Formats: sequence, structure tokens, C-alpha cells
Amino acid sequence: MIYIYTAILGVYALLFFLSRKEEGKNPFHKMAAYLVRKRERGLPGVAGKRYDWRKDLFRRQLETKLKTLKPSIPAAAQMKNFYLSRYRTALTVVFAGVLFCLAAWWSARSSPLLVEGNRIQRKGYGGGDLSVELAAQIAGEEEELFQYVVEERKYTKEEAEALYREAAELLPGLIRGRNDSLEDVRYDLDLMTHMEGYPFELSWESSSYGLVNTDGTVDNTELTEGVVVMLTAHFKYGLQTWEHQMYVQVNPVVYTYRELLRNRIEELLHAQEERTGTEEAMVLPDSLENEPIIWREIIQDSSGYLLLVVILAAGALYWSGGRELDRQLEQRRRELLLDYPEIVNKLALYMGAGMTIRNAFIKMGEDYKKQQTERRRYVYEEILIACNEMQSGRSESEVYDHFGRRCQAPVYMKLSTLLSQNLRKGSNDLLSALRREADNAFAERKAMAKKLGEEAGTKLLLPMMMMLCIVMVIIMIPAYFSFAAG
Repeated sequence: MIYIYTAILGVYALLFFLSRKEEGKNPFHKMAAYLVRKRERGLPGVAGKRYDWRKDLFRRQLETKLKTLKPSIPAAAQMKNFYLSRYRTALTVVFAGVLFCLAAWWSARSSPLLVEGNRIQRKGYGGGDLSVELAAQIAGEEEELFQYVVEERKYTKEEAEALYREAAELLPGLIRGRNDSLEDVRYDLDLMTHMEGYPFELSWESSSYGLVNTDGTVDNTELTEGVVVMLTAHFKYGLQTWEHQMYVQVNPVVYTYRELLRNRIEELLHAQEERTGTEEAMVLPDSLENEPIIWREIIQDSSGYLLLVVILAAGALYWSGGRELDRQLEQRRRELLLDYPEIVNKLALYMGAGMTIRNAFIKMGEDYKKQQTERRRYVYEEILIACNEMQSGRSESEVYDHFGRRCQAPVYMKLSTLLSQNLRKGSNDLLSALRREADNAFAERKAMAKKLGEEAGTKLLLPMMMMLCIVMVIIMIPAYFSFAAG
């Protein structure tokens, strides 16, 4: 994996060098600007590039969406900023993720358990066993993998004796399994080979293997009366052994050559463990029948999966930009519909006061400028653009047509058509028509508000169900434990 990380950082170094002349202080911004500039040169139809109608269609759709959201800013500048933001985010996420992967890779290798080729440092008394993954190889043979447990430093003889007496008292209660007591055994026993908190290895013998096997299974299907079975347990710790209730059963196994080789290496490990149990470090065996054994620690390196997650996250962030545009467009559409009754009502009010349509638009634009806060209102932004067009010399009819098309909502297209027809044909019923339209718009807004309330209630259904489940769990768990205790 280190080569992949190095290659990725090398690409970043190359991008940093190539983008050094771009504007900006942030290196990721410079790299993103360089990639955007290269992308613009590679667009279809530019500098002899082959025309791709799919890419061109996507580009035009994106330009339309961006221009709709911010009509006062040129589409080319918005496109550049859009891709600049997406590239910068993706480059930042991948770079930070690769650094994190490198840290994970270095952490996995900075404190190896296998040192000097064949030494494993033990844990102190009570520190627990040390699990290590090893690979052993003999010349001419395939590498064998081991997950070996190096025991902690051992107790003295007197300490081990005291621990045995304590464990022997607890053993009858531990091995009974689902049975109420050892005097009434009906289910399998739990004949463990280790006791938690104690350093002993346990092995078992049974006076009747047909009834109680060494793995604890109980076969009582053919019994007609109770039979006493003597169990004998062997406690072993280092060279010290004790007997209490134990059983052992050994079955011959036909091993393949590789299994025999593996077992012989494992026997060497156990023998070496016995010889060096009281020493600070365990020295692994270095040969098998005069054949050298080469040991290698198997390091769990999960940084590769982390890199995959980082790349997926960067890709998700990159592609989420398009979804965010669609969400903003939907928000704009709803805001335009909610503001429509207000616009129609103001037009009717101003015209009823004797203003012309042109002056009514200018008045609404000036009022919006005076009351304007950080939050933009899309319909008033479109009104300001219409006012600018009228002041630049465009005809009112053309301005109103453009206003309706920019809003991209049927109600505004209907309003622009009504205003344009009034200018072209003349009509004394415009004011009454606007008042009727205002009444209809308020009715539609009430229906829309009701619909939005229903949608909000639907979205709250999942959190409410989750809260209900949590409350049920909080109530049922204490009731269950109370019933079990009773």
C-alpha cells in the first residue's frame, strides 16, 4: 500500500508544481483552478476537440440551472466556480485521507512485536497473553502462517498453588452449564480448557466416555436410571500439575506432509515456550532438522480499506454538487410559488393607486433594495433584472416575457402574458383580472401550505417510530429482568 500512497502524493506534488502560477493562496484552490482550466480546454468543440453531444447537453443543462439560481452572474463564471468548488473539495478530502492512511500504515509498523528477527517481548505478570501473527519459511518450502499466543511472564510456585486452590473451588459451578447442579446433569457440560482470570491449562478424563465425552457433550438418551460418572480435571501451569476433576481423550489423525510440517514447527514453538517461560523474551526456534526457519510478523494493515473509503467519500462529495443544485432549484420553485400571491396583490394595489405597470415594477424593486437582507428572494431578484432591462431601453412587453420565462413557473408565465397582452392590445379589465388572480393565488397558496404541512408530518413519522421503539425498549427491559428475577 505504501507505493499507492506514494504515487498519490506524487500526483499531488506534480499538481502543486504545475499549478504554482494559478491565482490564490490555498494550494488546493490552485490545483483545482489548474484542473478547471485544463477541463475548459478539453471541452467538445474547443481547439479541435471531438464533439460529444452528451457532454454538451449536460453542460448546457448545468449552465441553465446555475443561471436560474443566480441570473445576475454570468453563466461562464458560475460554471467555473461550480467545478472549482467541487475539485477543491475532492482534492482536500483525498489528500487528508491519504495522510490519515499513511499514519495508520506507519502506526501498524512503528511498534512491531517481532524484533531482532526472532525476539518477542513478553507482557509482565497479569498483563495477559500476547497474540502475534507470524510467518515461517524453510528453504524450498512454502511459507506457513501462524497466529501464536506468547504467554505473560509466569507466576512463582507458591502463587500458582494458591491460584489452583481458588480455581478448584470455582470449577464445579463453572462446568455445570445449563444444569442446576452436578448432581442433576441433563444437558451438556461446559468443560473448558482455560478459566478466565487464571493461568491454567485444563484437560479432562471421564470414567464413561459414552455418557460424558471430553468436550462436555452428554449422551443420556438410552439411560433408564442415574449413572455416576467420575470426571477428572488436570490443571497445568508450566511444569506444575494438579488433579481435581479431569478428563482427556486423544484421537489419532492422519496428517498430510504440510500438516506434519506445521505441527512440528508448532511443537518447536511450544517447546521453546516451555524453555523460555521465565525469561523476559521468547526466542523463536531458528531451524527444523538443520533447515533454517525464517520468521516474519504478519501485520494487519487496514489502511487500504481506509483509502477506499476516502476515495468513495471524495467521489460522493463531488457528485453531490449536482444533487445540491437540484435541491436549490426545487427550493427556488417553491419560494416563487409562495411569493406569487404577494406579487400579484402588490401589482393590483399599485395599479389601483394609479401607477403604471412599469412604475409598479420599479416600486417593488426599490422597496426590495431598501429592505434587502442577507437572504435573497428569487422573485424580487428577477424583478430587479426586469427593471434594469426596462432602464436599458428594452420594450416593456419583451421585459415581461423575459420575466415569465426566467421564473420558469406557469403562474408567472400567465402573469407575464397578461401584462404583455395588456400593453399590445390595451384593456380596461387588467385591474379586475389582477384582483381575481390575487384571490386565486391566495387560495392556491393555502392549498400548498397544507400540502407542505402534510409532507412535514410524513418526514416526522420515522423519528416518531424510532422514539416509540426506544420507549418500548426502556419499558420492556426492566419488566423482563424483574420477571426473570422473580
